[in-house]
Amino acid sequence: MAQYALIMLLAGIGIPILAALNAALGTRVGSPAAAATVLFIIAFGTAATVFVLTGAQGVSKVASAPKHLLLAGVLIAFYVLSITYIAPHFGVGNAVFFVLLGQLISAAAIDHFGLFGAQATALSVTRMGGIALMAAGVWLTQLA
Repeated sequence: MAQYALIMLLAGIGIPILAALNAALGTRVGSPAAAATVLFIIAFGTAATVFVLTGAQGVSKVASAPKHLLLAGVLIAFYVLSITYIAPHFGVGNAVFFVLLGQLISAAAIDHFGLFGAQATALSVTRMGGIALMAAGVWLTQLA
């Protein structure tokens, strides 16, 4: 479990870095859409390389997967396009604050209802308090 936590911690560290880098690229080239497209081309190459290096299995099953699962691609494009456009105007910290708040809300709903095959974990008063405390902590970091 520790390795999962570490990997996700690193992924979390990467999100604001991704936001800052791609926002800067979008500003420099004058087009958030161009910056996002370049990011996705590089991301595709990286994912394809990992796919090939790990045995290239599973693609044949994608066609039979429920189509709503492919919405994840639309959601990541929305995130990258929106953070690339918004961060230069709103600040990376402010933008990521609202991303984190949205993640807390949607993660709680997904867990509570067991959506998309997730293990159901009831949203207890204790959990709601913990989420509120996390949200307050993230908010406090933006009071400067």
